[in-house]
Amino acid sequence: MNTSELFIKCLEAEGVEYIFGVPGEENAHFMMALEDSPIRFILTRHEQGAAFMADVYGRLTGKVGVCLGTLGPGATNLITGVADANMDRAPLVVITGQADSQRQHKESHQNMDVVAMFAPVTKWATPVIHPNNVPEVVRKAFKLATTEKPGAVHIELAEDIADMPVEGKPLPSERMRRPVPDEKIIGRVVDLIREAKQPVILAGNGTIRRRASAQLRKFCERTGIPAVSTFMGKGAVDHNADYSLYTIGLQAKDVVSCTIDAADLVICLGYDLVEYHPRLWNGEGKRRIVHMDFEPAEVDEHYYPDVEVVGDLAHGLWMLNEILDKEPIEFSGTQKANVRKQMRADFDEHKDDDTDGLIRPQKVLWDVREVMGPEDILLSDVGAHKMWIARYYQCEEPNTCLISNGFCTMGFALPGALAAKMIYPERRILAICGDAGFMMNVQEMETARRLNIPVVAMVWEDNAYGLIAWKQQNQFGKHVDLSFGNPNWMMLAESFGWKGFHVTQSKKLQSTLEEAFECGEPALVVVPIDYRENDLLTKRLGDIACPI
Repeated sequence: MNTSELFIKCLEAEGVEYIFGVPGEENAHFMMALEDSPIRFILTRHEQGAAFMADVYGRLTGKVGVCLGTLGPGATNLITGVADANMDRAPLVVITGQADSQRQHKESHQNMDVVAMFAPVTKWATPVIHPNNVPEVVRKAFKLATTEKPGAVHIELAEDIADMPVEGKPLPSERMRRPVPDEKIIGRVVDLIREAKQPVILAGNGTIRRRASAQLRKFCERTGIPAVSTFMGKGAVDHNADYSLYTIGLQAKDVVSCTIDAADLVICLGYDLVEYHPRLWNGEGKRRIVHMDFEPAEVDEHYYPDVEVVGDLAHGLWMLNEILDKEPIEFSGTQKANVRKQMRADFDEHKDDDTDGLIRPQKVLWDVREVMGPEDILLSDVGAHKMWIARYYQCEEPNTCLISNGFCTMGFALPGALAAKMIYPERRILAICGDAGFMMNVQEMETARRLNIPVVAMVWEDNAYGLIAWKQQNQFGKHVDLSFGNPNWMMLAESFGWKGFHVTQSKKLQSTLEEAFECGEPALVVVPIDYRENDLLTKRLGDIACPI
């Protein structure tokens, strides 16, 4: 066999189901080898779409998503999605072609140092320099991609090496047990909890792993300690539980922020600083902090933990729960209930809106939550809508609201939704995008139609880069011209073979969403959004009085 055939056998041994990508000439031998494999190649219309699909596959399954591109422009098109997966902690392997090794040392067509380009945005980037190395390289790549914290790994396969003869076989895929925290340090955490009067949990991206979420819920139920999640920690606890205080992450002060303001101990679980900088909740650096995560804490002047519990997060929480079963600690107080009451009133305020023309974000998200079941999945693109989703769309289960909030990448939601629907065809999958972000990967509408993937994409139309305008307005009292034109959305939907819905009456939104989900085809729902609410929210948050 040749190197490409051995490479494919190694991918099969790793349990790869899909490879998302756009091949080029330098991938020809690899693609021919893939023809005889049970691995399904998903041809996308842009490499960035392929990377986002692999990214979401990794997030939702915990297995490695795989994407592929050629050298040069194919590789540069991939990099944004790969960087997103790496910073948002999704296991991913990206495979790129490369020029014949006999011309890599000199100026030649499309030749560039792809490995060096990927190095800053991956956990490891390497070329295959000899056919015999393939089994080790592939096994190492998958091992690193899934090791906590998960991330992206890059493998480069040059055109001539891909066709060289080779003998070999895949290395067996191994399951690893993560190291667990030391019992003494867990005891120190218990001591800090006993000393606290008003502790609070800050649940981050690491808590959406299923085992960690289950142990976190038990911990909250045993102690009554309230839990606040980051944008990427949504669903770690059920938003209906009385200990859930919803989501934090807006840079302005919010009702939920009051809980951290009043806390004398913040228990940070699976918390990534890339999501919500600690200067926003620990500006004076005076709060006592427990850091529990798979890795040691990042060094930051505003995040200096009193105790660091390093090891498997779910196991660390299990150890705490075992101690608390024998030596109970319970916290009560009115602030938790008052925060929930105030936030619920805010969520409910516009649920019965009857407007024509522009629809408030609050009303849209109320109706979205009504039509989405507990296991259904919403993917948020990046823009002003992300801030509204983070605050107003709450979850019952982990991984049911995917937000890119580490690398924070526009264009993520539409291709990501296609992958989510491939993984969970029985669930409702909704991508919510701004009109700017949607157009960044609009070409994947064709992929959805060609593969008959019945996702629903909702576009919030404001004809501008609304989030940038919002932030400039807050900072400078004005903003530069950030407006643009849009296509005729219904003609766009028709041209791609999608069902199109344009909703201007708030009373019809919920029924329209139901129709879109039930039509059995890819569907586009366009909502003219009332972003006058952005400035009103800013003013409201600025006037917050903390509930006691």
